[in-house]
Amino acid sequence: MIKIKAILHESIHKEGMTQDLIKRYGGAAPRYTSYPTAPHFNAGVGEDAYRARLASLPQEPISLYVHIPFCDTLCWFCGCHTKITRRYEPVADYVDTLISELAELAHAATPDLSMSHMHWGGGSPTLLTPKDTLRLARVATALFAPAQNYEFAIEIDPRETGIDRIAALAEAGLTRASIGVQDFDPQVQQAINRLQSFEETAAAANNLKEFGVKSLNLDLMYGLPYQTLARTLQTIEQALTLRPDRVALFGYAHVPWMKTHQRLIPEDALPGPEARKEAADAAAELLIGAGYLQIGIDHFALPDDSLSQAEDARTLRRNFQGYTTDQAKTLLPVGASSIGRLPDMFIQNEPSLKSHAKRVTEGHLPISKGVLLSMDDQLRATIIERLMCDFSVDLSATCTLFGADITSLSDAFPRLKQMQEDGLLNQSKGTITVTETGKPYIRQIAACFDQYFSQGTARHSSTV
Repeated sequence: MIKIKAILHESIHKEGMTQDLIKRYGGAAPRYTSYPTAPHFNAGVGEDAYRARLASLPQEPISLYVHIPFCDTLCWFCGCHTKITRRYEPVADYVDTLISELAELAHAATPDLSMSHMHWGGGSPTLLTPKDTLRLARVATALFAPAQNYEFAIEIDPRETGIDRIAALAEAGLTRASIGVQDFDPQVQQAINRLQSFEETAAAANNLKEFGVKSLNLDLMYGLPYQTLARTLQTIEQALTLRPDRVALFGYAHVPWMKTHQRLIPEDALPGPEARKEAADAAAELLIGAGYLQIGIDHFALPDDSLSQAEDARTLRRNFQGYTTDQAKTLLPVGASSIGRLPDMFIQNEPSLKSHAKRVTEGHLPISKGVLLSMDDQLRATIIERLMCDFSVDLSATCTLFGADITSLSDAFPRLKQMQEDGLLNQSKGTITVTETGKPYIRQIAACFDQYFSQGTARHSSTV
């Protein structure tokens, strides 16, 4: 509590970012979990192109992302593809569909591929019964054998994750669990329809450790309705008593034009850009003071965690699940709306549960859309990823790697020059280094290299 009071006092008197910079660079920009970003995927890329690439994958480990788009209650802050159900029958049918899809993927791909990483996201993957959890995991690992240092991660809702489900996950080989928290304050929880006590969260964390799950992540948020700076810091202080290996501190993305249920959140209770910035800075100070290292824009990890080690080695990656240590060049999507990546292609499955199931039943890979990556796309994707991960990039060396001339990036230079004048970055001998002042605006800096950003009608969340 003494530490929180000190941070609050310092925050009141700290000058921080000027309103002018927030106004200039705090606008909407992609989160860059891919480049090109998902709004620029198109229906012209489909199953035939996908199958051709699957059949010629190199004999090296791949990753799987399995999407479980079911929840039993709707969290109003959620931006994911989800379906609310109080019956288990649709979930059980969906598991059958996933198993058929996995079998078709393995049949279409290069034989005997191994798997370095499997991630189950949602929705609420822990809605699955222990029997279906084991059934799905065993099929996946039978078709794609776990490679050395294999990681199996899952997103957990502690309100529905009892000992029986945790025991099944441990038996299935779970190595990392991410527990969704958001905020512990009752008024904030009421405003986002996510009622979850600290005791429920602590019970899940302790049970995971007792069953031998080695790594624990906690997912927190700032920018939620009725959150004050003090409430944000109190939540973090409570979360730290569980001593997670990683903390993800996401800024709430209010996108009611895309997720209509977010209209249930009272907009007049949402903190403004300055308050969000203040909360993010103070939260980072508290986490760093507790011994965590800041990773990228929204992650924190203990020094001995693999995420910290990857950042130190400059091998940190960024994909649709955020920051990761996974080095696989291929991420195969499984499940409705799931997004995957191959060396020169992004693909997304059918978002509709009905269409997804129909395609799989008919023996298809249920691809809905995607995008083929030109060499220029791959060059810019690499630059954007390094900026998002390392806050620096050697443009000259990266261009050489792709056989390009640095002049091919000339469209980015005028805005980069203005950002340098505003103190957001430094440029020297073809290398961009983002300053501490510029780090909160890294998405805007990355957008300088995004040739699609000004195209189309896609809307994004605010940077700050």
